[in-house]
Amino acid sequence: RTLSGFAYTAFVIDVYSRKIVGVATRSTMRTDALPMEALEHALTTAGRIHGDQLIHHSDRGSQYVSLKYSTALAEAEIRPSVGTVGDSYDNALAETVNGLYKAELIHPQGPWTSVGEVELATLRWVHWWNTKRLHEALDYATPQEVETEYYLT
Repeated sequence: RTLSGFAYTAFVIDVYSRKIVGVATRSTMRTDALPMEALEHALTTAGRIHGDQLIHHSDRGSQYVSLKYSTALAEAEIRPSVGTVGDSYDNALAETVNGLYKAELIHPQGPWTSVGEVELATLRWVHWWNTKRLHEALDYATPQEVETEYYLT
């Protein structure tokens, strides 16, 4: 929450490298304003290099099961995978990233004055997450290091 209203953030995460490849922060959760922008950012950032190997896993939020979002996934040749209702373990990586985002950025640095302020801080946090933050699950490497190593081999 900001002093001027709510701020919502959506991430698209590469499960292999744990790299955040798409992000959007907006004042609404509408499909075209939040998850679509995060998906478009991911497709621009990560490219379409994997083709039909990409799988998009999400919870059953209305934004992610909407016709518009499903069509965008199909057009990008990304297979959808939707979790079970009420099972946070089914979407554990996303839940972990969201929890760390709130614990490392949102709660300690608030109160926030605007969505724009949250958006700028979020972009900085994502850069730090991808290039500086060491991840135990990645053998204490950064997501960028893991991705670079993958493409070098």
